[in-house]
Amino acid sequence: MAVNSMFLDISIVIIIATLFAYLAKKLKQPLIPAYIFAGILIGPVFGLVTDMTTISTLSELGIALMLFIVGLEMNFDRLRHVAFISTVGGLTRSLILFTFGFLIAMGIGFFRIEAIYIGIILAFSSTMVVVKLLSEKRELDTLHGRIIIGILLMEDIIAIIALSILSTSTISLVGIIISLVKFGILFLIAMLGSKFILPRMFKFAAKHMEILFLLSVSVLLSFTVLSKYLGAMLAYMLKFLPENILVLIRPELSIIIGAFLAGVMLGNLPYYVEIISRVTSLKDFFATIFFVSLGMGLVMSKSIIRPLIIFTLFIIIVKPLITLVLCSYFGYKKRPSFLTAMSLAQISEFSLIIVAQGFLLNHISQSMLSMTVILAILTMSVSTYFINFETKIYNTFSKWLNWLDKIAGDMSQLEYMPKSKKMVILCGYNRIGYSILKTLKGMRKNILVVDFNPEVIKDLINKKVPCLYGDVGDIETTDRLDLKKAEMVISTVPDIHNNLMIIKKTREQNNKAKIFVTTNEIEEALNLYDAGADYVILPHFLGGEHASALIRDFDKDINNIIATKVNHIKELKRRNVLGHKHPRHDH
Repeated sequence: MAVNSMFLDISIVIIIATLFAYLAKKLKQPLIPAYIFAGILIGPVFGLVTDMTTISTLSELGIALMLFIVGLEMNFDRLRHVAFISTVGGLTRSLILFTFGFLIAMGIGFFRIEAIYIGIILAFSSTMVVVKLLSEKRELDTLHGRIIIGILLMEDIIAIIALSILSTSTISLVGIIISLVKFGILFLIAMLGSKFILPRMFKFAAKHMEILFLLSVSVLLSFTVLSKYLGAMLAYMLKFLPENILVLIRPELSIIIGAFLAGVMLGNLPYYVEIISRVTSLKDFFATIFFVSLGMGLVMSKSIIRPLIIFTLFIIIVKPLITLVLCSYFGYKKRPSFLTAMSLAQISEFSLIIVAQGFLLNHISQSMLSMTVILAILTMSVSTYFINFETKIYNTFSKWLNWLDKIAGDMSQLEYMPKSKKMVILCGYNRIGYSILKTLKGMRKNILVVDFNPEVIKDLINKKVPCLYGDVGDIETTDRLDLKKAEMVISTVPDIHNNLMIIKKTREQNNKAKIFVTTNEIEEALNLYDAGADYVILPHFLGGEHASALIRDFDKDINNIIATKVNHIKELKRRNVLGHKHPRHDH
């Protein structure tokens, strides 16, 4: 009977979660709030599942698998051109938000330990929601996309450290230090294992997909067990120490920490893509149960209404303002700063994981857990609209955001503009722009690169490449461009509004200039042609056309394959050094 009951409970959870997920996708809403709503329906509303034991166990597995995937996808290469804002800026942003959250919580009557949790809840934004939406909009490789991913990556690291610190029932300075030492030991084991033990094992396992999957899961489970019993093992080895110290050493680390480090361990192997593809479905299944279980445990009370309103307003108004000012302070123009701020106006799935752990350790109350769950539903839903309509919102408020450029400071030094009679203006130095610049140099053209990433411009200045720091979406920047002398204007920025303005401004001053612009959508490409573009670049179509041309060329002469392959390998190695890698979050 127990087995039948467990099977029925899981069936109810998955079926209703699927229905809510289907509805959410139809309405273009994030899935996490949909799963939580399903849990509310299953638990508090209709009481379809009352035995939470099995659901809690499975949800813990879901958290472990989520963190395992986060570890696998941990990629520091994406920080290459936004390293400063991602690391220093991301850390500063988290500390400011934590401090504000802590002080507000203390001010409205929360206990100190609860105020610490609230500070952590407010400090992070959702990697799952934001990356998914940016990926759907093809904005992961834009400047604001890279800044966002960098900040989120930094937050993930901070969240893991916070989980390590908060993994014991009592919190003290000595306990925090011991927790961090245990985390450091696990991390060292993971790094040594990924370098000396796992490569040979996975080289063989990669030939057999079933073995690869089982070996990956075994590494995951091994580290969860190790994190659970590491304290007891260390206490046994150090039993000569005083008992009051051993009491602090014995507590187990959360299995979540072990899962994350297992992911980092496997993420250093060349087979991480195959591992992700094999484990993702398993992760999705158990993660769904975790988010549903949060909704099932929801308990409404009048006491949470006031703090819920305060923290919701803080997240959707104050949090973006802090991000906006911080990005401007680090030298970014108002547009990328604004788009970054709009995308990070929610709490994180890490916030839910941390409060779920805090509730199990009796650090926080049931009502605070419920408040956090509702906060996630509200802010994740609102931020979806912020991200989907970010350009329209920016255009509405743009004229009131000029003060941000003053915070960014004098950027006149971020340009290198030798005088020339004719020039090619290249707007956007990304992966496409890099290839175009290389070709233009080979054609001995005079080039001016325009980009709104200050770190990219500094790099170009060091290389003596004529460049200008600015946003081609701003009239101030386009007014500085001598479009009358341009023989060619090329935009690699896939923004329809920016490209329409570039075409309009160029055609007003220079009818002879050739105009090349970029987009990801067929309908937008047709609109750009109507506006006067000479050619519209659609990257995903060009890839197929280039491959087709190569196949025709290779079919004529086998030697062409060898020569092309050698040149391609050289170019890939060069790109690898430059950090032009495909984002792991696209998988």
